[in-house]
Amino acid sequence: MTLLIYPLAALAEIAGCFAFWAWLKLDRSPLWLAPGLVSLALFAWLLTLVPSDAAGRAYAAYGGVYIAASLAWLWLIEGQRPDRFDLTGAAICLVGAAVILLPQRG
Repeated sequence: MTLLIYPLAALAEIAGCFAFWAWLKLDRSPLWLAPGLVSLALFAWLLTLVPSDAAGRAYAAYGGVYIAASLAWLWLIEGQRPDRFDLTGAAICLVGAAVILLPQRG
């Protein structure tokens, strides 16, 4: 379930943040903020569904997924292909997220 929640949370967070970016940086209408706020609330709710005994651990593991998803957004939505440094950094972050998330803790 976590493998589904994290990518959905990343999409919701990035979309919500992009709504603010569009309003402030791309001169879009302030109406962009309404779906952005809904998207950010969805993001926060989704992270509460992650089975973890500590919020900080769930958020830390999510960080790696967020970085990889942000680079996917860069490529798919903004039309800028990530370079080898972007991809290497994202891979390192995903390994770090797995180290945090996957061990069975007592």
